Amino acid sequence: MASSNGYGTVPNSLGPRTTADGDEEQPLLGDRSLTSKSTGWRKIMTADVQRDWADLLLLACYIITGLLDSASISTWGSFVSMQTGNTVYFGIGIAAPYESTRWIKSGTSLGCFCIGSVFFSSFHRMLSPSPKRRWVLCASFTIQMLFIAGAAAILTFGPQSSSESKKEAIDWSVLVPIALVAFQSCGQAVASRALKFNALTSVVLTSIYCDLFSDAELLAPHNPERNRRIGAPVLLLIGAVLGGVIARSAVGAAGVLWIAAVMKLFVVLSWLLWPSEKE
Repeated sequence: MASSNGYGTVPNSLGPRTTADGDEEQPLLGDRSLTSKSTGWRKIMTADVQRDWADLLLLACYIITGLLDSASISTWGSFVSMQTGNTVYFGIGIAAPYESTRWIKSGTSLGCFCIGSVFFSSFHRMLSPSPKRRWVLCASFTIQMLFIAGAAAILTFGPQSSSESKKEAIDWSVLVPIALVAFQSCGQAVASRALKFNALTSVVLTSIYCDLFSDAELLAPHNPERNRRIGAPVLLLIGAVLGGVIARSAVGAAGVLWIAAVMKLFVVLSWLLWPSEKE
């Protein structure tokens, strides 16, 4: 309401502000909100994930390993994760190089696995002060997922051939998927080292069998290490059975790879939602 001061009317200073003033202040409030959200998101992604119960995600990776190696052996005759078998196949191939092409595929898998080990270990060490950073684990498993999806896409949309011919073929449509899947396989092992669960590499079982049955407290009621050692081969066996069944079905090895890629995506989402370590 206007009032008089002897020189005419003046607007009431307590009245509503002009639209111009409101327009000037609104973007500032919006910027503050965006900045706050950005800061909160950055804090979440740069925090270390909590180690408690993280072994469950590493154990889930054994199912993925079982799926991939089962499908790989069924389709190409070589492993993509368990490199002990590939080393033996490679040695046999050197002794008798013309009897089979399996040693070439095994050598490709073994070489790419070693290169992947250098890549993922450097990724965890060099890009962050802590290998347990949430964004590092999410990025690592996202890369793994994309490599599996790339291999699945080649099998789905690339040149098609019979399962028998694939076991002896060494063209790009065979070697590239093997290389992609073998490269990413070591990412799980590196993650187990980052989280200090050194036994849960998901790419070897022999040492787990030895540690399990040589454990002096094998029958103790509370033994987390024993429980992990039992879970690892059981879950890999489940994955191997499923992979073998699916690889021999209509969807073939491509279907197995797509399932493995989706499972990697679930691992990424799990790391994204996993509790942070307390500061």
